[in-house]
Amino acid sequence: MKGQTLKDALKSSFVLAVILLCALAGYLIYSQIMGSPVNFEGGNNAGHPIPGNYLAIIYKGGFIVPILIAINLILLTFIVERMISLSAASGKGNLNAFVRELQTKLNDNKIEEASQLCDKQRGSLANVMKAGLSRYRILQSDKTLMNDQKVLALQKDLEEATALELPVLSQNLIIMSTIASISVLVGLIGTVLGMIRAFGALATAGAPDSLALANGISEALVNTAFGITGSTIAIIAYNYFSARIDGVTYKMDEASFSLTSTFASTLK
Repeated sequence: MKGQTLKDALKSSFVLAVILLCALAGYLIYSQIMGSPVNFEGGNNAGHPIPGNYLAIIYKGGFIVPILIAINLILLTFIVERMISLSAASGKGNLNAFVRELQTKLNDNKIEEASQLCDKQRGSLANVMKAGLSRYRILQSDKTLMNDQKVLALQKDLEEATALELPVLSQNLIIMSTIASISVLVGLIGTVLGMIRAFGALATAGAPDSLALANGISEALVNTAFGITGSTIAIIAYNYFSARIDGVTYKMDEASFSLTSTFASTLK
């Protein structure tokens, strides 16, 4: 229990550290790179951007831009983290080949060889099967339970092992789904603020303030672009990782059913 508590604390610390570091990186990118005087006419970041300088144009998006940069950096960080984690969870080799080979060994009642195969694969599926095979051997020699009870006991152990692996597979996906929702909303806030500034420039007496008008329009468009981009990437990443997790889960169910069926047949 203490080990699990420590593990959860480390996960929370990692998420918090990523958010804080990305927020700092977003601010530095905005203020030091995009807001560098060399990107603006006259060397003044309060003036017009140099024509064709997109860093300066994005800088004119206002204070919402560093927030959106941070959100996109957080998203990219957790995309990389999920790719690494799911690759490790998939284990070594092809999952379909592993399941087929495992089924062959189970059909031949080669339980020890099947267990060794799980040790070599080292993925979430292998962990579930390893737990089931360990229980398999114990139940075979158990004389106190009826056959139906043995099968149910094996099914329960496989379900528990699967339940332990699923949180590892789906960890941090909630962050991606959250970003998919809030990124476009934060962008819309910047868009509204930019339009307020643009209309404020038009409402001045006499000739409109061209600089304020340009800044307002830039703020509106830049924030819209950043928000939509972050939301789109987050949705694609979330669906991609969800599909991968569903594939692994399906393989777990398939292998668990095969193990349970083989065990039931040996009891007859």
